[in-house]
Amino acid sequence: MKRLLIAIAVLSFTIPTQAQTKGVVTETIPVKGNCEMCQKRIENAAYSKGVKLAKWDKTSQTLTVTYNSSKTDATTIAQGVANAGHDAGAVKATEKEYNKLPDCCAYKTNTHQH
Repeated sequence: MKRLLIAIAVLSFTIPTQAQTKGVVTETIPVKGNCEMCQKRIENAAYSKGVKLAKWDKTSQTLTVTYNSSKTDATTIAQGVANAGHDAGAVKATEKEYNKLPDCCAYKTNTHQH
């Protein structure tokens, strides 16, 4: 009887966890940027409905996103980042959005100063 109760308790904790991860995808998207300000802007722009985690790495110039594939996709996330002024994979920022970036974030010129 004691073993049965332990088995039921273990199953009750593992089943909800498995259900929550269904449809969750992690992908990396190349995203151009220069500094910590870029990092904050890129990560904030990546968050949309269904995005669980967004982390941009300055050294590798990649954004790692974990999201619910039934609510969003990598292209939609990349478009949000591009709308913030940063090229994201095949989705390029418009000149209008790029020109709104602070001088230190101008990744196309490689002239950032910190």
